[in-house]
Amino acid sequence: MPKEAIEGLNLGRGGIYVDGTLGGGGHSKLILQQLPPNSRLIGIDRDENAIAAATKYIAVSPPSFTPVHGNFHNMPQLLQDIGVHTIDGVLLDLGVSSHQLDTPHRGFSYRHDGPLDMRMDKLSSLTAHEIVNSYTERELADLIFTYGEERHSRRIARAICVARTASKIETTGELAAIIEKTIRQKYGDPHPAMRTFMAIRIAVNDELSPLDGVLQNIIQSLNPGGRIVVITFHSLEDRIVKTTFQKLVSPCECPRDIPYCACGKTPSLRVITKKPLKPSAEELANNSRAHSAKLRIAEKV
Repeated sequence: MPKEAIEGLNLGRGGIYVDGTLGGGGHSKLILQQLPPNSRLIGIDRDENAIAAATKYIAVSPPSFTPVHGNFHNMPQLLQDIGVHTIDGVLLDLGVSSHQLDTPHRGFSYRHDGPLDMRMDKLSSLTAHEIVNSYTERELADLIFTYGEERHSRRIARAICVARTASKIETTGELAAIIEKTIRQKYGDPHPAMRTFMAIRIAVNDELSPLDGVLQNIIQSLNPGGRIVVITFHSLEDRIVKTTFQKLVSPCECPRDIPYCACGKTPSLRVITKKPLKPSAEELANNSRAHSAKLRIAEKV
């Protein structure tokens, strides 16, 4: 939903904008094409390869565009490090990028054989290989069920543990084959390994646990009238975004039976999208990966 995401940023106000998940640079290039004069875009990504590829794709020199290596979870600090304290809009496209999925040696995809890695930041220590080969059967089952919402999580975890007793599971192809043998794919269903791979990737990159606090910190960095646009591809992500927005829209903690607010907490956010926007049929025809995408927009008050 690139068109809706860019429109949601309300770029006409001008100022400083952040693409917190730079990826391949697709969103950033569209933003720069519509950015008013004397405005600035900062692109953040934890993947150094993505920063290099995106910068080449965008082909814009500073001061219009500033690439920053880091995790958007640390956005306020990353911005302060380059002398930026407040911003006028931020875009977050959560999850894994197409570039990462389509690069076999990164180990994200069950469709391409490669090493079990899945790290968005190569400096991180935890890999998919460590999770698959060292977590207990119960830990694996819980992880796959919680993050992947996979109802066959216990069977899959058991199959992984049985397989690794012979030798360590080294590649994405090996892991996908184990799951395919365990779970029969019905016509029209997604690949049987899809949810397990997603769950392991989320765990490797710690994508969900800090998200609520991260969003609140980012929103604090917004100027009044500034927008936050978030695209999710996972129901758990979307639930966190929705709940965080609601918490900032209605922060009052007073009991419902008292006639007035005594806590003094006032709204800091206004939701623009009452319901999340979803991809059009045309976009889905051109990009099957957008099937589960949801877009939410809110504005600082």
